[in-house]
Amino acid sequence: MTPTPVRRRRLRIGVLAAATVAALTAGLFTAVGAQAAQGCEVDYKVTGQWSGGFNANVEVTNLGDPIDGWALEWEWPDGQRVTKLWSAKDESKADAAKVEALGHNAKLATGGSTSFGFTGSWTGANTAPAEFRLNGRLCDGTVGEQPTWDNAEEQVAAMQPGWNIGNTLDALGGETNWGNPLITEELLQTVRAEGYNSIRLPVTWDEFTGPAPDYTIAPERMERVAQVVDWALENDLQVMLNLHHDSWMWLDELPNDHDNVMAKFESMWAQIAERFKDYPAELSFESNNEPQFVGKEGDAGEPYNEELNRAFYDVVRASGGGNADRLLVLPTLNTNAEQPRLDPLKTMIEGLDDDMVAATIHYYGFWPFTVNIAGFTTYNEQVQQDLAGYFQRAHDTLVANGIPVIVGEWAVFNYSHWAPERIEQGEMLKFFEDLQFQARENELTTMLWDAGQFLNRETLEWRDPYVAEHLRTEVTSRSGTTSFDRIYLEKAGIINDESLTLNRNGLEFEGLWHEDKKLKEGADYTVSGDTLTFTAAALTRLAGDREYGVNAIVEARFSAGTPWRIYIKTNDRPVLSDATGTTTAAFNIPTEFKGDNLATMEAKYADGTNAGPASWTPYQEFGHSFIYDYEAGTIILNTAFLESLKEGEPATLTFHWWGGETIVYTVTRTGTTVTGTAS
Repeated sequence: MTPTPVRRRRLRIGVLAAATVAALTAGLFTAVGAQAAQGCEVDYKVTGQWSGGFNANVEVTNLGDPIDGWALEWEWPDGQRVTKLWSAKDESKADAAKVEALGHNAKLATGGSTSFGFTGSWTGANTAPAEFRLNGRLCDGTVGEQPTWDNAEEQVAAMQPGWNIGNTLDALGGETNWGNPLITEELLQTVRAEGYNSIRLPVTWDEFTGPAPDYTIAPERMERVAQVVDWALENDLQVMLNLHHDSWMWLDELPNDHDNVMAKFESMWAQIAERFKDYPAELSFESNNEPQFVGKEGDAGEPYNEELNRAFYDVVRASGGGNADRLLVLPTLNTNAEQPRLDPLKTMIEGLDDDMVAATIHYYGFWPFTVNIAGFTTYNEQVQQDLAGYFQRAHDTLVANGIPVIVGEWAVFNYSHWAPERIEQGEMLKFFEDLQFQARENELTTMLWDAGQFLNRETLEWRDPYVAEHLRTEVTSRSGTTSFDRIYLEKAGIINDESLTLNRNGLEFEGLWHEDKKLKEGADYTVSGDTLTFTAAALTRLAGDREYGVNAIVEARFSAGTPWRIYIKTNDRPVLSDATGTTTAAFNIPTEFKGDNLATMEAKYADGTNAGPASWTPYQEFGHSFIYDYEAGTIILNTAFLESLKEGEPATLTFHWWGGETIVYTVTRTGTTVTGTAS
């Protein structure tokens, strides 16, 4: 067994007290993160005991402000274990017991109580736990604010889950230039109400920075950032502030313009550190975003990444005040979690001997899946293993050695609320569910990248409540799924029984519901092992008048998590028509979709070689080479695909549909003219 690493702990109290006195004297104590009063009592009783086993009841009373969602933790003094739990959820690991609320008992008013029971095992002795912690706060009968974190591991854990205010203060040309409105306090309150405990605040500073040698950041920019930070802290959100698109605008030139780049980087961080040095510990700093360096790929970029991280660390720590002990977050090269990227950062952080330092990586999934290329249309085993391996490496290299990890960005590439699904929704939700599960298993804190595609910043409503529910519940719980979330019924065909595979994910399957009415097992569906079968009679009833598209939505419910939707759809073979166009504009193929949805497009020439920008695969990238508009009745070939076509050489396109059809279509480029022919 590898010994547990011991990392030096900083003395926070004296540093922060001195900083507070200095700030008050100077009149500079600008913001203090609002803290909820917390306090609790626990009544732990063993209600029965026998050789090797016992029953216990635990009553938790909230003495502080009302809470919505709780976790009770304790250490077993004699190696006891929870073997069966009721009225709560068991998230224990070894000697560290952890019990979380269920939906019905998540809210505790001031003075409110809840209880749960369990059966446990013991050997030798059955001593009661010495102390309990509710949401991190010691249950000692007193009421006070959340204690300051002793190390980065505690603070990073308290940031879970996190949310990015993407494409806003990081947008080039101004805060609203990339389509999002100004950040408001109401936005942050909405995020907090959804259950997020932290925000990542991406900021691009370059456009607001003066020339050498001072590189002065415009005061109005600094104060706007400070305003957003203040709002977040006042609404009990931790904040991670960074340098964002600066990473590719000028920081990437470090190998070619070393002294000037370093001078600018150090000056920027010196100014940011000075402005925020008297802020509370809930504000953390991230060195920069997705570091990359011109002409220095792979290992060749590592020395430059370390140089930036070390300069950032030295500048911030030397600035004094709360910065002497503030959480600092260092990225791997490219924020990548491949082993050659993790090892150098581990070595550097261990060399700093500072337990208020964390690491950050990003993850958008296995690349062919997340952009829908090369035929990766489903969340298959290869895609799942890429995720599991990525997070496992981060855990084993960093977390297991006392270095907490923040997944500072995660989602899928090119997900949009206005475009057709580039990744089929159910397959995307499987990825989202598993990612949050893997993060919990590997003790990683996650921060969802939201550039406006999940939360509508104008209305402060979640664009797709079903997706939002998955994101919310799967922070703490698994959800069940099925092998596919659609059943296609050919409009003129005979309806037969249809089967799907249940993916229980450790949960109990509780049945199917349609419009709040539970379907009858045996008559409407059967379950044999992991096979869920809809009967022909039930499908006939659910399909109704069999109009093209969604006829009914059935929910598969499990013992926890978000119910899984299964869409009953009527379809026929789509019909494509001839068309002409040019390479200078998107090419529209008139299409009668007839209730079906496009999964992917394969493109080849007569000699078997691949056609399209991605010459290494016949399956072209969804969104880059092609897309579709169901309402307008068109499949769209983008200019990137058209311009890649060989002169005068017909390309055969095979469109693959989720309903099971494949349809062949031919396009030929002659000069700037494109001709499309249906088969």
